[in-house]
Amino acid sequence: MPAHLTADIASRAAIPGMTRDWDFVASTIPGWRKRHIAKIMLSRSQRSPDWQEMHAVSAQAAWTVYFMFAPDGRFDPAHGFTLARLRDAGHRVMVVCATRAPADIPVEVERYADALYWKGLAGYDFSAYSAALREIARKSPHATVMVINDSVYGPFADVREALDSPPWDLTGFTATSEIENHIQSYAFVLQDVTRRRMLSLASVMFPVLALSQTDDVIQVQESRFARIASHTMRVGSYWYADGMQVVNPTLVRPIELVAAGFPFLKRSLTGKLQDRQNVAEIRELLFTLGHPVPA
Repeated sequence: MPAHLTADIASRAAIPGMTRDWDFVASTIPGWRKRHIAKIMLSRSQRSPDWQEMHAVSAQAAWTVYFMFAPDGRFDPAHGFTLARLRDAGHRVMVVCATRAPADIPVEVERYADALYWKGLAGYDFSAYSAALREIARKSPHATVMVINDSVYGPFADVREALDSPPWDLTGFTATSEIENHIQSYAFVLQDVTRRRMLSLASVMFPVLALSQTDDVIQVQESRFARIASHTMRVGSYWYADGMQVVNPTLVRPIELVAAGFPFLKRSLTGKLQDRQNVAEIRELLFTLGHPVPA
């Protein structure tokens, strides 16, 4: 890897329009937004998707949870890259795989998963997070857990420090003021995962309900996660964008972030959101990082 891309997540490199090591500050929530959230929950929530244990979680000091969405049962090269990096980081890996049926879980997953769970296709990523964290709270209480979904490529930097000594009880990798101050939920670290902690997060990590539309999940769960968590724990993020110059840092500053030690690139930059950046540069960066370049 080139020298300018070897910084770890604690790098002090500056990024224009962004703040490092940000302590969460809750935004003021207007009444109309509270009513909007209530309306979504009343009109569009549904029962949590089906869930099945394939290989159980065991008691450990730390876990990495990787959520992969594979409706067609396909294990692509990006999944393999991520799981190999997570395995090589030295912590136990719990994979939650969403497919049409448990039999559709790709066989390749078995090579990497210390614990494996199947989830139905409904419910979006927060339904996977909620079920996985509750399972860890029950079977591996007090563990520190890093959660990652497959909307990102990577990790490209060493993430062991993020799991071994996270700066906050809830640590985000990036945060933004879009909608309200919040950590972005493609990856985060939660310390001391217990049933009590999960109870304190029940209004975003739903025990029995789920939302399946992208905007609903963003409005009700992702954007509220840090605020709800801040009632009972310390919350912060390695990087924060206040929205005046950078609205969504993972889409606006992806190359600068990776150079500064940020461990991920959003998959959408080579797919549905490739118009946000020069896709040729993103593909070249993936090649430079040793990541399979998508066709």
